[in-house]
Amino acid sequence: MTDALPNRLLTHLRHVDLAVPDYDKQLDFYAGVWGLTKVAEDSGISFLAAEGSPEQYVVRLRKADEKRLDLVSYGAASAADVDTLAEHLLADGVRLISQPGKVDTPGGGYGFRFFDGDGRTVEVSAEVGARQHRRIEEKEAIPVRLSHVVLNSPDLDATRAWYERHLGFRLSDTLSSPHMGEVMHFMRISHQHHSMALAKGPHTSLHHVSFEMRGLDEYMRGSGRVMRSGARKIWGPGRHMAGDNTFTYFLDPHGNTVEYTTELEELDEDTWHPHVYDFSRPEVTDQWGTANPMNELVAKESFNDVDPGVFVAPPV
Repeated sequence: MTDALPNRLLTHLRHVDLAVPDYDKQLDFYAGVWGLTKVAEDSGISFLAAEGSPEQYVVRLRKADEKRLDLVSYGAASAADVDTLAEHLLADGVRLISQPGKVDTPGGGYGFRFFDGDGRTVEVSAEVGARQHRRIEEKEAIPVRLSHVVLNSPDLDATRAWYERHLGFRLSDTLSSPHMGEVMHFMRISHQHHSMALAKGPHTSLHHVSFEMRGLDEYMRGSGRVMRSGARKIWGPGRHMAGDNTFTYFLDPHGNTVEYTTELEELDEDTWHPHVYDFSRPEVTDQWGTANPMNELVAKESFNDVDPGVFVAPPV
């Protein structure tokens, strides 16, 4: 086994790719009420961008017989960093799905795919062409960019250790309680409090995908628009303590949880020390006290379905 990754090679979260049976309904939701822009479509696959983001797309939808998380994609600074990461993963026994090479999605680039410790597909790419984007205007309640992704894992600490060792993630904060122990780790690859969080769940699945809004007013206007659309609201609006960001969570047409957020904390990595927050305290889950109370039923909404797309290793 090699040493842990010596330098952080990931720069940011690029996109999250979802497969769904009712493709048309899902596309109508994301390109309509949720406020993304369809930038390309080809035979049951669509690419949706956030107007304020230089990323070519932040969500990819694919028509499939089974609902699943196809992959989570991260950026790297250069093709050399992509190669370095691939060599590190291969030397440490991580199963690669593809070798570094040309990326055949909008914007192109150079990248590769591999399985994480829970069997999810992860992509890392560099040299992807920037999309022409624009400033989101005042009162324009559409996503500026993709904020973060949260993943359910049945072995929280093992998954945290995997991402720290192989991809250079660092722990920002943890949620815990006297009765349940640790239930969520917030992980970063930059000064942003978290680009990913890991949640303790009964199975491997997607917990939620979060989208950054322009500001508080746009966040509230967007939350109201989605509520008026008839989409099911799970929790919010409110403001978390870990990350200090606002939240409103909804279910998309296939039961994936999606979030509008804003003002996610930016921290000084040189001086930051992770906190352990007791999420049984109401002010930890919602500083404002405006959201419906967090309880077991609310939490279970984001367990999601068992993801059939994970890799299951053969018996040894």
